[in-house]
Amino acid sequence: MIQLDVTILGQPYRLVCKADEERALREAAAFLDKKMTAIRDGGKIKGNDRIAVMAALGMAAEFLSAKAPQGPLSDMSILDVQQKISAMHKVLDSALTPQENLF
Repeated sequence: MIQLDVTILGQPYRLVCKADEERALREAAAFLDKKMTAIRDGGKIKGNDRIAVMAALGMAAEFLSAKAPQGPLSDMSILDVQQKISAMHKVLDSALTPQENLF
């Protein structure tokens, strides 16, 4: 494990990660700092906690709308895939419910 220092919205943070994860963590911190700085500089939202929540919501929305570049699920977003899996679970659960009463 290694320690690294990053700055997010002008605030220093010391983080711990595996050596092979350092680059990804630095890039994630820089990405978050960029998002939070843009929100702060927009001037409509005050307070670092509110800025952090808005940045997290924006990034979560981007993540859930992301699509695979190729393959059988490339036409579906992550949210679409999650909804399909949930629907399949409901169908399977309803099909198995009558059998559970037999035991």
